[in-house]
Amino acid sequence: MTPTDFRKLALSFPETAERAHMNHPDFRVAGKIFATLSYPNKECAMVKITPVEQEMLVRAEPSVFSPVAGAWGRKGCTSVNLKAAKRATMRRALAAAWQLAAPESLSRQLPAEAAAVSAEAPRGRTGKALRKRVRGASKS
Repeated sequence: MTPTDFRKLALSFPETAERAHMNHPDFRVAGKIFATLSYPNKECAMVKITPVEQEMLVRAEPSVFSPVAGAWGRKGCTSVNLKAAKRATMRRALAAAWQLAAPESLSRQLPAEAAAVSAEAPRGRTGKALRKRVRGASKS
């Protein structure tokens, strides 16, 4: 997958806008970033998913996905090696990230199966609730 392919996929989701953040392109829905491109380099991207979805993607395709370093990675920010990524896998990862960031009313426009990283992956609001529980548990 090329950066251009990633950009086209990200922009294919409803009400997605491309902006820039810290000198690299990002993709937002309702003002919330769900993916970035060219960070830390031109061959990489990032998707913001739940920690559970991240764990599943990293286990399934370690040559494509890896957690971002530090606290952002523990919260689900996941680096993507674009050269190793396949379109179908990338579409599912972007869909999960978009659905997590989108308002609930907009999120319903995306078929649930499009956002599923796997059958066991939490989606939509469930993923947000899980992220809050994981965040709270890591503070204790």
